[in-house]
Amino acid sequence: MGLMDKDIEKLAILARINLTPEEKETYAVQFNSILDSTRVLDELPTDVVEPLIYVLPLYNVMRDDEVRPSLSNDEAMANAPLHEEAKFKVPRLI
Repeated sequence: MGLMDKDIEKLAILARINLTPEEKETYAVQFNSILDSTRVLDELPTDVVEPLIYVLPLYNVMRDDEVRPSLSNDEAMANAPLHEEAKFKVPRLI
């Protein structure tokens, strides 16, 4: 079952593009060709393949949390355009 004209129109709306009828037909042929080529994957035997969470065998690749010297409050606030009571003051967004 391939993509129909209504599917192509919905995709065009989601992508916010205007398609001519000729472009819709071209895209339908191309999308259906892509979908047909991926159907080959349905024929592969996957019963013996274990599900993966990660492709690489890496776990917790974050560095150790170490205390290091940093800026004092006065040094951090020195370049802030606006600050109040040792806090950065930013414009309200909403």
